Amino acid sequence: MATSVTFLTQNPVQENTYLVYDTETRETIVFDPGCYTPEEERELVATIERLDLKPVQLINTHCHFDHVFGNAFVVERYGLELGIHPLEQQILEAAPMFVQTYGMPPMTPSPAPGYFIHEGDTVMLGQNTFAVLFCPGHSPGSLCFYNAAESYVIAGDVLFRRSIGRTDLPLGDHDTLIGSILTKLMPLPDETVVYPGHGPSTTIGEERRENPFL
Repeated sequence: MATSVTFLTQNPVQENTYLVYDTETRETIVFDPGCYTPEEERELVATIERLDLKPVQLINTHCHFDHVFGNAFVVERYGLELGIHPLEQQILEAAPMFVQTYGMPPMTPSPAPGYFIHEGDTVMLGQNTFAVLFCPGHSPGSLCFYNAAESYVIAGDVLFRRSIGRTDLPLGDHDTLIGSILTKLMPLPDETVVYPGHGPSTTIGEERRENPFL
């Protein structure tokens, strides 16, 4: 029972696309595909093929446009259904509008979610388990995925190295975000590795000691 995590930094917002895979079966969860251009789509496919991975799930930690650029491509290429928190559906549907607001070339709209993920659910990858943590504030339905056996969390844009997710976007709320971090992430063991949606990884212990926002 073991997993591995690799990522690609993609699109103009430098978002981290995560591939979390079972090291034996090579079954893979694609978290937050950020591929925006044909070149980035090819980069994703090349990484999957180089590592001999088998995508079996597509999950968005939240649905801001930089995290969903590649949803349509991954759904079409690998025949997957999208999983999100139900509170993110409105954010998902608004993503193409926000891309235009930022003056970027149009994006391919994401397919609708095929299923919803809620706090208390367990996401399975082979025999590996990920606890679902509901962490709103950056976005109304932000989710984090915690692998207790291997001590890491796929954190989306909730917590970064020495920073936190922005809360000035529609439906963001600073106090809610701080509450999510303090009640859902800070109780995790110090050695827990945090894989954020942007920038380098960190640990819960480091952020407990060094994060100026906490």
